[in-house]
Amino acid sequence: MKFEIDYKTIESVAGPLIVVGRVGNAAYNEIVKIKMQDGEYRLGQVLDTSDQHAIVQVFGPTHGIDIRDTAVTFLGDTFKTGVSEEMLGRIFDGQGRSIDSGSSITYSDKRDINGEPINPAARGMPSDFIETGISTIDGLNTLVRGQKLPLFTGSGLPHNMLAAQITRQARVKDQSEGFAVVFAGIGITYDDADYFIKEFRKTGALKRTIAFINLAGDPSIERILTPRLALTTAEYLAFEKNMHVLVILNDMTNYAEALRELSSAREEVPGRRGYPGYMYTDLASIFERAGIVKGKKGSITQLSIETMPSDDVTHPIIDLTGYITEGQMFLDRNLNNKGIYPPINPIGSLSRLMNFGIGKGKTREDHRGVADQLYGAYARAQDAKNLSSIVGAEALSESDRRYLEFGEAFENRFIRQGFDESRTIEETLTIGWELLSMLPESELTRIKEEYVKKYYKKG
Repeated sequence: MKFEIDYKTIESVAGPLIVVGRVGNAAYNEIVKIKMQDGEYRLGQVLDTSDQHAIVQVFGPTHGIDIRDTAVTFLGDTFKTGVSEEMLGRIFDGQGRSIDSGSSITYSDKRDINGEPINPAARGMPSDFIETGISTIDGLNTLVRGQKLPLFTGSGLPHNMLAAQITRQARVKDQSEGFAVVFAGIGITYDDADYFIKEFRKTGALKRTIAFINLAGDPSIERILTPRLALTTAEYLAFEKNMHVLVILNDMTNYAEALRELSSAREEVPGRRGYPGYMYTDLASIFERAGIVKGKKGSITQLSIETMPSDDVTHPIIDLTGYITEGQMFLDRNLNNKGIYPPINPIGSLSRLMNFGIGKGKTREDHRGVADQLYGAYARAQDAKNLSSIVGAEALSESDRRYLEFGEAFENRFIRQGFDESRTIEETLTIGWELLSMLPESELTRIKEEYVKKYYKKG
């Protein structure tokens, strides 16, 4: 047992960090209690120890911390959060404290927010289709139970609307187990937080949702804690209560920026664009907490939203995420400028686990072929559009004009749908066949002939 000792040996305060001297047994990630001169308490976390010094990240502002009179107590434990089914329908801050007007919660257990890695040998293969009600996702970039799939977006694009819509509509098709959503708002503005909370309440989605809200004005360390709080709660629901849990992390770019800020405060040697060299490992510790465990009925699926600074797809945050996750989706500024919602561009988007979650008995037997044909036809339409901008539409061949017409119809009928519109996978595939029927039957070379005969609508 570790005895609690008050240390009045703070040597310096640097931004969100304090350096405590003459500490011989502090541990990495250990939680500390900081007692101010006026009796106020704040919490902190040990980020580094060396030569009887401990660097502590304060959960809150550091103003008012007096070097001589402030006492620091090392609690001998890591940051833990309470977990319970009673958390469903409730809203918490970035430290796991309730911020709604609900009653007190009786927690079933307290767990380390860093979790425990899933043994690779114990992982199950994702294979169940999650229906989001959005055609561009369900039809072309299918989300599979247990998958981690990022959504890359740009500043000003409607990713918040899309996140709210997915939270409201997502479900595991034909499954008897419960379905829950854990939403983590990481470094979001007050207006965005207010939008999400109002949407969740208005649509009734809050009943099956647990929301953790970290505002842009909150301490940077909370952006490090928030996704871990969300995932710890999700792990309890999935692997103890046998629920299918969709975790939405919005916005992981803010998480990475907080990671860079803390790294700079610790005076670490920077990597690409000032981000710490261990950012890949740190992001992996978040994303790899998604998955299925053999012998467990529940699962954790992750949809992370990341804003691309200056729409730069080569940015380190975006680049590293692509190596860890199982695909990506892109929100397209050109589609958004046309007034198309949701502006998910199929070109460049990919779900690497799609094939495991579609087909007969899961979605429909023609799903793979329809998706491939729609991809190919839309790519051909983009080529025709680029060519027409050079030579003019009148100079295009009849085939190119047909594909140009297909491309416009595809954007307006398949990609475009209402914020309150939830399509079943059958409706999505039906729209796909109606669009493919605009093309000559001989062009449908990526679909089995038996499915063409069954679904193609001549004329």
